[in-house]
Amino acid sequence: MKRFVWRLQRVLDIKTKEEQKKRTELLKLTEELAEARGQLLIRQRILEDIIDGLSGEEPRERLGEQELFLRYSATTDEQIKKLKDRIQELESRQREKIAEVLEARRFKEGLEKLRVEAKAQFIKEQEKLEQKELDEVASVSFARKMLTAR
Repeated sequence: MKRFVWRLQRVLDIKTKEEQKKRTELLKLTEELAEARGQLLIRQRILEDIIDGLSGEEPRERLGEQELFLRYSATTDEQIKKLKDRIQELESRQREKIAEVLEARRFKEGLEKLRVEAKAQFIKEQEKLEQKELDEVASVSFARKMLTAR
C-alpha cells in the first residue's frame, strides 16, 4: 500500500508553529500585565497604609508627616497613572493577541480537518484499488481453472 502524502502538510506545520509562537507572545503579554497590576496594587496599598498611619497619629505630630506625604503623593499619583495607562495598553495588546491566536487556531484546525478528510479519501481509494486487484486475481485464477478443466 502506498504511503499517504498530503500536499498541504508543510502549510499545516507552518501554521502550527505560528500558533505556538503567538501563544508564547500572549503568555509573555499576560505575564507583563500581571506584573503591572501587581505593581499598581502595591503602590496603592502603600498609599493606603501611609494614610491609615497618619490618621492614627496626634494632630500636632501629624502635620510634618502629612506635608511630606502630600509632596510624595503627587509623584506617586503620577506613577500610578502611568501604571494604569500601561495596564490599559497591555490589555489592548492582549485582546489583539488573543484574536490572532484564535484566528491561527481556526485556520490550523481547518487544515487538520482537510487532512483527515484527504487521508480518509486516500484510504478509501487504496481499498478500492486493492479490491480491484483481488478481483482481477480471482478472475484470472477462475479463467485458468476453467481452461485447465476442459
